[in-house]
Amino acid sequence: MENQTKSAENNNQNVTRAAGIVSIAVMGSRILGLAREAAIAYYFRSKFSGDAFYLAFRIPNFLRDLFGEGILSKAFITTFLATETEDGEEAAWNLANRVFNLTFLILMGITVLGIAFAPAIVDVLARQDFDEQLDITEHHGFDTKVELTVYLTQLMFPYLLFVSLAAIAMGLLNSKGRFGVPACASSFFNVSSLVVGISGYYLCPLAGIHPVTGMAIGVFIGGIAQFAIQVPSMYRVGFRYRPLLSLRDPRVLQVIHLVGPAILGVAAVQVNQFTNTFFITSESSWLTWITRAYRIVHLPIGIFGVAISTVALPQLAKFATAGETENFRNSLSYALRLMLTLTVPAAVGLMVLSEPICRFLYERGETGTLDTVGTAEVLFIYAFGLCGFSALKIVTDGFYAYKDIRAPVIVSICAVILNVCLNYMFIYRELFLDPRAVVLSTVLTVTLNCAILLFLLRHKVGRLGLRGIIQLTLKILIASAVMGLVCWLASGFIEQDWLGTEGILPRVVGVFAPIGFGLIALAGMYKLLKVSEFDDILNMFKRRLF
Repeated sequence: MENQTKSAENNNQNVTRAAGIVSIAVMGSRILGLAREAAIAYYFRSKFSGDAFYLAFRIPNFLRDLFGEGILSKAFITTFLATETEDGEEAAWNLANRVFNLTFLILMGITVLGIAFAPAIVDVLARQDFDEQLDITEHHGFDTKVELTVYLTQLMFPYLLFVSLAAIAMGLLNSKGRFGVPACASSFFNVSSLVVGISGYYLCPLAGIHPVTGMAIGVFIGGIAQFAIQVPSMYRVGFRYRPLLSLRDPRVLQVIHLVGPAILGVAAVQVNQFTNTFFITSESSWLTWITRAYRIVHLPIGIFGVAISTVALPQLAKFATAGETENFRNSLSYALRLMLTLTVPAAVGLMVLSEPICRFLYERGETGTLDTVGTAEVLFIYAFGLCGFSALKIVTDGFYAYKDIRAPVIVSICAVILNVCLNYMFIYRELFLDPRAVVLSTVLTVTLNCAILLFLLRHKVGRLGLRGIIQLTLKILIASAVMGLVCWLASGFIEQDWLGTEGILPRVVGVFAPIGFGLIALAGMYKLLKVSEFDDILNMFKRRLF
């Protein structure tokens, strides 16, 4: 019994330590992503080029979310680890080569089809109100926003190929316990797309090309960079490329079996985001506001939800394969507790500081106060779903570790249908004709999806310590409420009584000073309430820094 307790503590420490490394790397990437969004906000108006770019990027990026950050990586990790354990390391490397080559061929075909049918795809997604005449300053050879969107879609589609190969590389390295480089890889995407995009804004008009072309080319080059940066690490862990291809290999078929029916099973958020596109294009600027708000909430999702999920999945898969159910339950419960400790206060902070954050990040150049208010209102609603978005990744990993995809598939299909029905009532029936309605439907369905899957997983593997999680959540809510009050008071004093909101210095202080005071209050409350998960996080940082 004592050995099991020590083993569980060691596993928890390993998760916390590795998740800390991934969190720091992901945080850098997401901050660079916000810098890219800020550049787009500065150079391109939300009503014209902004909407066109975001709709064009959403099409290949949806497939990237499915193949890249979701299904392909998870399916590969679980199968690679099982192959290595049961068949040996050589068989695992052969599997990696076969999956690489098969993925390349399939996605090359999808890319060609995507470029060829881009006009039809955009026509389906863009509502009639979206197809408006471009302003005279936005023409550069395009008469309407839809024409510009088709052009940008065709430019960015090849990005899907390289970023999906990067996902397999990430899965391979994570399976080998290497988390830092894969987590940093997306930073190279953001840096490349930012540098090329800004350069293109100035250089493209000289060649008679629309300035937003630079952003599209930057996305493509960024995808190449995200894959290329991981190649040396793959070589160091033992991977050697071989031109192997087989559709009869049982392990390849296992990956296909996991990928095929699981598209909806592990991608409820992505599918909902994509199906929302049809409703978002009802009004100008809605797509831009929602995309920018999601980019902000994407930061804590990546730092906390993705990081913990990335580290937990290989460990959960090992326990499931070895039949160590008790260790599996302990690891999953700890991952959920760690996630709640971080995401609940983050959600409260985003709600309280939604407008100052959006003003600081986006309000300059072509983006004005109306865009700031619209984006902040959407961000406020998104923040309610932060815990659901993050927990869903961890809970579905629990099913994936057991190679059980039936429950996630059924529940997610129902969630997507519910999301579409809510959007239809809100937007088409005009019960709540507002961009916040689209986000609210997503938040409700994803949170419900997560809750149902957690209940089913508990039925599958036994008690997950949910009673302890509920008690911990009450402590976290109390601490987060105090933190939120401190942030609100500090923000109000800075904006209304001291510095105002005009100028870069007041905006920086108006965001980071309340955050700083809020974190101090949160840490004090966590210590007062004896939240042990917070102590684990502090100890991890102490070991890294000292």
